[in-house]
Amino acid sequence: MSGFGAGDKPVYEDYSKCIHCGLCLNYCPTYRELHLESDSPRGRIYQMIQVDEGRLELGDSFVEHMDLCLDCRSCETACPSGVHYGRLIEAARAQIHLHYKRPLLERIGRKLFYEHLLTSPALMKLFGYAMVFYRRSGLRDLLRASGFLKELGLADVEAVAPDAETPFFFSQIGKVFPATGECRYRVAFFAGCLANVTHARMNEATVRVLQANGCEVAVPTGQGCCGALHVHAGVRNVARDLARKNINAFLAGGFDAFITNAAGCGSTLKEYGELLPHDPRAAEFAKKMEDASEFLARVGLTQRLGPVAGVATYQDPCHLAHGQRVRSAPRELIRKIPALQYRELAHTEICCGSAGVYNVMHSDLAMDLLRNKMSDVADTRADVVLTANPGCLLQLRAGARLFSEKHPPRVLHVMELLDESARAAE
Repeated sequence: MSGFGAGDKPVYEDYSKCIHCGLCLNYCPTYRELHLESDSPRGRIYQMIQVDEGRLELGDSFVEHMDLCLDCRSCETACPSGVHYGRLIEAARAQIHLHYKRPLLERIGRKLFYEHLLTSPALMKLFGYAMVFYRRSGLRDLLRASGFLKELGLADVEAVAPDAETPFFFSQIGKVFPATGECRYRVAFFAGCLANVTHARMNEATVRVLQANGCEVAVPTGQGCCGALHVHAGVRNVARDLARKNINAFLAGGFDAFITNAAGCGSTLKEYGELLPHDPRAAEFAKKMEDASEFLARVGLTQRLGPVAGVATYQDPCHLAHGQRVRSAPRELIRKIPALQYRELAHTEICCGSAGVYNVMHSDLAMDLLRNKMSDVADTRADVVLTANPGCLLQLRAGARLFSEKHPPRVLHVMELLDESARAAE
């Protein structure tokens, strides 16, 4: 009798594709750090099979190893058999969410975060203003200097905490921004949830870049959180509700494309058809969804770019490279910037340690991954580290501050550097 219950769960058609060859091992961040078979992709798949066949309890040990996965999906890139590991780990976590009783405080924290904060713009704004107060009051600097956070074991968590950027991007939702010059495309921009507070300037830069390349940019009202963090955590019913809301908001406008600048969001947005398999609108929505770099590389840049001196490198966001298989587009755009020297980053296929809320829940391992990543960055001697996902930006900015010996590199989204290059051409 299967140890899985009702609801989404790993299925034979997916896990039977794994031939246990081990080619995924060197791509897996947790296996690279811990060298434990149970914390490798094939090891986790084996545990899923054991639970499904009733030979392993859906208990503490199973949950520990499923939780420790970053869901970075780099194993999918390495797999010769085409195993959809992301689908498997997310289904396993759905089972855990439905049928495993976590400690009380953890249950309360998950409910507040996934069911209230991420789904409520009002609470998101309140969170943002609290972050503004934390920084501007001097409390952040005081706590960092005191060593109190270290004593509590919270120093690593606080180091990657986001800054709020006022004014928040929420005020731009519902607006339409005209194309600069001839209008080539009408696109809808996905603003996200936390990004409206923590990456408002990045969102504004993305809109400007789209405008400068002949796009009328609408930011549809009625949109909200994409549900990516919920899917990754197994909270799939909430994710489905959010998906329906976004589908209604975007499909009504007759746009040429839907654009996101967040790799983690984009991966889930493109998989709405899997989340809502019986809703044909979900597949229609997913077909129009593109990452900003993917879209601009496809349609071509028309804006004039000015010189940005220095050396740049690029860190692939996991859900852009492995989830969406978009690798060349960001590099193609970066190389178009005059005077900028580009150097490839070693081990760019390995996660930086952000992984949604992983750097909060498993801060020790996330910090080890970040330390390794910043060592690779130092080898490039880059002045600018580029990426294409808000969570990666936060993680890499913390790494630049914590692990750069002399002059920390700037950490920017690809769209922010394109926007900067456009300003240099004025």
